[in-house]
Amino acid sequence: MSRSEPSQRRDSLRPNGFGTLIVIAKNPVPGLVKTRLTPHFSPAQAAELAAAALADTLDVVAQTPAQRRLLVLDGDETRWQQTGLEIVAQQGAGLDERLAHAFSLVLKADGACLLVGMDTPQLTPELLARPSGPPPGADAWIGPADDGGFWALGFAEPPDPAWLRGVPMSQDDTGAVLRARLVEAGLTVADLPTLRDVDTPGDVATVAKQARHSRFALLAARIAAA
Repeated sequence: MSRSEPSQRRDSLRPNGFGTLIVIAKNPVPGLVKTRLTPHFSPAQAAELAAAALADTLDVVAQTPAQRRLLVLDGDETRWQQTGLEIVAQQGAGLDERLAHAFSLVLKADGACLLVGMDTPQLTPELLARPSGPPPGADAWIGPADDGGFWALGFAEPPDPAWLRGVPMSQDDTGAVLRARLVEAGLTVADLPTLRDVDTPGDVATVAKQARHSRFALLAARIAAA
């Protein structure tokens, strides 16, 4: 994939908004999502927490300026049809292939694009908007997760999906491998703030404190009180 000149890349950041915002997610089904939260939480409670986190994330995406907003979903879309997002089914066996497919949906004319997951209900529109400003000239942005993965991945121009294929997922070096892959492709990579994914019971309590007024935090408090 050919790269643009630096001045063109800076223009493509679109300080007033993204071309495309993508949320990649699983439909929260008990026993199939957030299994590491059990047995501290029941499978039903784990699924409810996942649904609350996804709903909080979709709210933030809806409040962030963008030309297109996509929900790339694994599972039944019925529950999310009223969100106003364009819903597309995930494709691919592994998460790397599913991410590659998600980015293949970005149109060349869209300019800057950003993908986030469903595990960071502490997101805010301000956090998402940061990569559309400085540092100037960056080709890509990674939002590191404190477990070594990443919570966000963005590009100043629609990326080559091949950059994602073969990156090992759910490992403590996933973010480092991804960064190395992008640098090897000739991209300048900038960082977003490091966030904590919700994967374990301890993560639930920590993230709920960071997002006190979110659906996720309110639900976590109700579950704890019960």
